[in-house]
Amino acid sequence: MPIKRLTQEGVNKLKPPPKGKQVDYFDAGMPGLVLRVNYGGAKVWRALYYLKRLDKNGNKLTIPTTHKLGRYPVLGVKEAREAARRFLANPQKALADADAGSFEVEAEKFMRMHVQANKLRWQAEIERCLAKYVYPAWQHRKFRDIKRGDVTALLDGIQERHGARQADVVLAIVRKIMRWYQSREDDYICPVVPGMQRSNGHDRKRKRILDDDEIRLLFKAAADCGTFGALVKTLLLTAQRKDKVASMRWEDVVDGEWRIASEAREKGNAGSLRLPQLVLDIIAAQPRIAGNPYVFAGRGGSAFNSFSQRKHELEAQLKIQPWVIHDLRRTARSLMSRAGVNDHHAERCLGHVIGGVKGVYDRHDYQPEMKHAYDELAALIERIANPPEGNVTTMRKKKRA
Repeated sequence: MPIKRLTQEGVNKLKPPPKGKQVDYFDAGMPGLVLRVNYGGAKVWRALYYLKRLDKNGNKLTIPTTHKLGRYPVLGVKEAREAARRFLANPQKALADADAGSFEVEAEKFMRMHVQANKLRWQAEIERCLAKYVYPAWQHRKFRDIKRGDVTALLDGIQERHGARQADVVLAIVRKIMRWYQSREDDYICPVVPGMQRSNGHDRKRKRILDDDEIRLLFKAAADCGTFGALVKTLLLTAQRKDKVASMRWEDVVDGEWRIASEAREKGNAGSLRLPQLVLDIIAAQPRIAGNPYVFAGRGGSAFNSFSQRKHELEAQLKIQPWVIHDLRRTARSLMSRAGVNDHHAERCLGHVIGGVKGVYDRHDYQPEMKHAYDELAALIERIANPPEGNVTTMRKKKRA
């Protein structure tokens, strides 16, 4: 934490730290003023102040924290010192004033009056993205002061640290909030414009499925990956979506039948599935944790949710082309066709909505047909993962032109 008298010339010469790092420079000319320089080259002025809290035993704690004042060079050294002086004169009052009409206040109104009121399925994901990616930068910013350049800077940081796809997810949330606000205000114009997306939507239409060699390697490696490995196998054997399998409860599986919970505004799911023995064996092998109702349990009574970290650990054991979790669902559907499963029955297994007149008038539950489909899928995967001795042929990868 270097302390130096900051000058315009000196700030201009400060070099970015190594990737993944940031450096705080404390201004000797204005105690409490901090210049934070991150590895991307951004320089942000912050004011250091202290929060007083009580711990669980009633002891007084003094916690240092900082408040963002603005970015350099938009806010020069002289202006930053004045902004810090005003803020540090009464931090609590300054924060209260900032929160009046702040981004957080308007975002919470959006959550309450639009997301919760309409019972949108993605409430939890929106709340997660706001808390992790947006509030750290904009929590106390005046909503109307956030301009196009601020949105760009936010997305740049997310793209560098978490990828273009995550930046686009945050962009969609921010755009929705700002357009909702615009619909309620006479003189506000949303700063988000076309062309701010970080990835090509056409490129995201994936065609990837795992071949037999990859399935065999995946099953072998999954055996040593605990809960996540069991979850990966179940995803491939059931062709269900990740959130459905991860949120499976013990009470949902009765006499070999998995009753998939439905959510409000959900287009549809497979309903009840009579699971093949291979899946039932995987479920039976999972430990029952007191106070945790989930088959694939996470920490603190929650469902498993450490997908990114565990997937990296699994991939460290594999030497296959890049893949994502949803590729397992596409692979399972393709394997059903290969196993001779009727297309209509396979679509029912995936929980796809059956359109047209057939979807309206055909009220048959297709339970026997779906059970047959899953048995055929499980049998094929079992043959692939554990082929008869001497019946394994390694598929050569085609060379790219």
